[in-house]
Amino acid sequence: MHAPERFAPSSDDAPPDTPLVLVTKVKGALRLAAVDARARALGLAPGLGLADARARHPDLAIAKWNEEADRHWLDRLARRCIGWSPLVTAMPPDAIVLDIAGAGHLFGGETRLATQAEETFVGTGMTVRIACADTAEAALALACHAPLPVRDEYDAIRALPIAALGLEPDGSTALRRAGLRTVGDVAARPAASIAARFGAEAIIALRRLTGEEQAPIPALSQPEPLRFQRRFAEPVSHRSAIANCFLELLREAAQVLEERGLGGRAFLLVLERSDGARQRLEIETGRPTRDPAPVLRLFDERIAALADPLDPGFGYDRIVLHVGVTEPLAPAQPALDGEERAGAALCDLVDRLSTRLGADALQRLEPGDSHIPEQAQLAFPAIRVRAPVRWPAPPPDEPPMRPLFLFDPPQPIEVIAEVPDGPPHRFRWRRKLHEVRLYEGPERIAAEWWRRKGGEHPGKGGMTRDYYRVEDVRGRRYWVFRHGLYEEKPDPRWYLHGLFA
Repeated sequence: MHAPERFAPSSDDAPPDTPLVLVTKVKGALRLAAVDARARALGLAPGLGLADARARHPDLAIAKWNEEADRHWLDRLARRCIGWSPLVTAMPPDAIVLDIAGAGHLFGGETRLATQAEETFVGTGMTVRIACADTAEAALALACHAPLPVRDEYDAIRALPIAALGLEPDGSTALRRAGLRTVGDVAARPAASIAARFGAEAIIALRRLTGEEQAPIPALSQPEPLRFQRRFAEPVSHRSAIANCFLELLREAAQVLEERGLGGRAFLLVLERSDGARQRLEIETGRPTRDPAPVLRLFDERIAALADPLDPGFGYDRIVLHVGVTEPLAPAQPALDGEERAGAALCDLVDRLSTRLGADALQRLEPGDSHIPEQAQLAFPAIRVRAPVRWPAPPPDEPPMRPLFLFDPPQPIEVIAEVPDGPPHRFRWRRKLHEVRLYEGPERIAAEWWRRKGGEHPGKGGMTRDYYRVEDVRGRRYWVFRHGLYEEKPDPRWYLHGLFA
């Protein structure tokens, strides 16, 4: 399974359809590490220098490649594949190999298993290429270089380019200079002469592609769960003893997390009483951390917010700490201007409020990919939003185009317009009549027909909205719209969608 396109947050200032490239520094020069589909369609490919790419297409969106995050993401995808095969391994930077020998019949055959895997990943917005072959090297080469689907594995492998052998650049270049263009050209030559001239690696790679040699597939290692516990010979009930034990568990967890380069996002504390009762306390953090102090403060907040205080009874005989959710956390050097402290303070505040009030009580608005006003912003639990996304900046020295707060759903109003498709002349809202003194518009917003089943057919894509910014004779400003044109609907209705401050 090969995922040729990787994801990264686009530049905040770039339009959403701008080609995106990820760059990394190679021997002091910035080179492309990955490109999205739009950049690939422009002829850009990994390995190209950033200066060359900019010379061809100056309007690129550029982001720094995070190799560690890519590896972690690929590892998470590989673990999702364990449901299809117990023998799964990640092949950085963008491939996953599954040994489905003996497992295909459980899913109705190899083809159905591959289809199920492809639908699963495509459903998450990924682009994947899946190929099945006798060896892992052959499947990977077909997924990367062959046109899919593969009808005949034998012919497809011999039609692969020399790059499918996976040799070092010097080895591939030497084969091309010798006039060998495909794997079939190499296979047609005597193995002894190929090995003598181009090295034994070329023969080993060829045998693994053609199935004459099988390399072992390293199984995906299963990291030990982050679970730390203390057992007591005599039940403990004193508060200070429990707190000291919990602090020791947090320090032990921090050491293991640091060794793995991870930070915890969700912590669970289980207190087991001597009479068999169990008490569970869970907290979440807005960013990965392995510092015991803020985690301990959040547990204090959680305990203080309990409706029923903790009751140790005859004491606890075991205390267990689980770190359920982890993310990569690389060492970071504080900036000289201390800018990161402001962001950290806000994250700490969100953590404390969400722990005390509940994860869904504190929400953060994020811009949505829609031009329908009420769908252009989405509310998520603030503690689960990784990083705030910058909102589109309005033009400088211009009044706001839209009100800050919208009615959801919009409120119906009665409107008198001078002409059928013209602006409102007066309108009645909440039984009060408003005379329109000034207006601006319309701002026409078409329906998102592609989100409707059959929306591509005329008349089934939804109705158009004509928005007006109006001001009544008392100086109050409103944002109203007519839902539908007269050619779409004989009696389109009007709605009040927001109030300007």
